[in-house]
Amino acid sequence: MTLLELSGVSVHYGRIKAVSDLTITVDEGEIVTLIGANGAGKSTTMRAISGIRPVSSGTITFAGEDITTLRADLRVVRGISQAPEGRGIFPGMTVYENLDMGAYARKDRKNIAAEMDTVFELFPRLAERRDQAGGTLSGGEQQMLAIGRALMAKPKLLLLDEPSMGLAPQFIQQIFRIVTEINQQGTTVLLVEQNAQQALSRAHRAYVLETGTIVKSGTGPELLADASVKEAYLGVA
Repeated sequence: MTLLELSGVSVHYGRIKAVSDLTITVDEGEIVTLIGANGAGKSTTMRAISGIRPVSSGTITFAGEDITTLRADLRVVRGISQAPEGRGIFPGMTVYENLDMGAYARKDRKNIAAEMDTVFELFPRLAERRDQAGGTLSGGEQQMLAIGRALMAKPKLLLLDEPSMGLAPQFIQQIFRIVTEINQQGTTVLLVEQNAQQALSRAHRAYVLETGTIVKSGTGPELLADASVKEAYLGVA
C-alpha cells in the first residue's frame, strides 16, 4: 500500500526551480532512498514533504490524504517526522529534554516513557548521557539524538536527511544498522544520503536525482549494479 506519493511536484526558491515535476512513491514498510550530488534537490524534496518548504505545483499525498497545503506541525500529527540535515538538536538542553521535545505533538502522554525506553534501547549511548547537554555530544551521538527525537513522535514515515554526514566510519556503520532495525520494527523510511553504497545496500527502492529531476529509479540492488550509478556515485569506472 502506498503511504507517500509526490505527483508532479515542483519547488522554487525565488525564481530558481530547485525541484522539477518530481513523482515518487513510498510504500508502507519500505526503505526508499534518494541519492544525488550536492544541489540535486534531495533536501528540498524532504522539506517539501515535511511542510517546511511550500510546493509551487503538484500534489503530496500521505496515507490517502492530500497534505500539499497542510501545515508542517499537522504533518507531524499525521505521522511524518524528520531528522534534518545538520541534526538540528537543542544544544543547551539535555539528551532527555531533546527527546521529550520530539513528542510535543503527541496526545498519549502516558505512552511517552515507554517510547523513551525504546529509543534508549536503540541508542544505549544516549541512555548513558541522558542528563548531558546535547551540545557536548560527539557528532555521531548528536545524530543518534536527532534520529531518536524524530522517533519520539512515533511516526508512520521517518525522513532521514544525510544521517551519515560528517561522521567517523564506525558511526556510519552503526547509524545504518539502526536505520535497518527501525525499519524492521515497522517504520517506513525515506532516506536522503550521499553515501550511495550504504544507502543503496539498505534500500528496497531508490531514485537518482540530478538538478531537481529524477533521472533513474529501481531497486537498491539494481542501482548498485547500474554502470552509470557506479561511475557517478560509487567511484567505480
